[in-house]
Amino acid sequence: METSELLKRIRTIELQTRGMTQHVFSGQYQSAFKGRGMSFSEVRNYQIGDDVRAIDWNVTARFREPFVKVFEEERELSVMLVIDVSGSMYFGKGTDSKFSLALEVAATLGFSAAKKNDKVGAIFVSDKVELYIPPKKGFGHVHFLLRKMIALKPDHAGTNLTEGLKYVRNIHKRRSICFVISDFNELESCRDAFANTATKHDLLAIQIADAGEEELPNLGFVRWKNAETGKVSWVDTSSAAVRSQYKSKQEERLKKNEFILNQLNIDTVVLETGQATFHPLLQLFKHRK
Repeated sequence: METSELLKRIRTIELQTRGMTQHVFSGQYQSAFKGRGMSFSEVRNYQIGDDVRAIDWNVTARFREPFVKVFEEERELSVMLVIDVSGSMYFGKGTDSKFSLALEVAATLGFSAAKKNDKVGAIFVSDKVELYIPPKKGFGHVHFLLRKMIALKPDHAGTNLTEGLKYVRNIHKRRSICFVISDFNELESCRDAFANTATKHDLLAIQIADAGEEELPNLGFVRWKNAETGKVSWVDTSSAAVRSQYKSKQEERLKKNEFILNQLNIDTVVLETGQATFHPLLQLFKHRK
């Protein structure tokens, strides 16, 4: 997809997301991701059913009637988007690529967070951290982040999400919401990084998929180039055994990814190019309530 089309999509997503946040989407986002804690708001008269532990004894003694402290949630959050920009993310069967879907997801999450006045930042990672954008508030900052994502020309094509997750842990000492957006081709190799990060941050995994990767078409001998390693080989796609083996490996990878994330208790959703992202993300938020 051309840059101009990606920019148009960003604008469309912003308008759609602003509409969503006026209805259920913002409510689901807010209830799914709690603030850092509770802060004192005010005191009021004691009412039947109030927790006696909340009684403010100083105020109660002064006015000779019971008063309780009222606390409210500290809503301000930092949302970090760890986005895979390795070579495999630029694959796509149709007009869309996994990268363009990742952009759409980043825009949806970014604008939703901005609507709730939360900070949004990003780490773009291949087999190294390509670019870090510190969290800031506002729709203008989300636009800046997305334009940086479009303009980015990664120096490396390989995948190592461990580097991005380690960067999050080193840079952000305070707990944040961390979305990892990737096709997770190498999830097993960074299992420990996910486990370590999940103990310090609220970690979610958004898996990007494309139907063109599910099975091989019957095209005879084809020249196959690995988008991440650059290795070239010839594959006989006319062979039913070769196609079956490829399909089995893809299915096994998805099942293994699901098993690892479930074992680590990391909420996840699989999004596929060419399909709407709104409802799957909404279901993810509802699941966390």
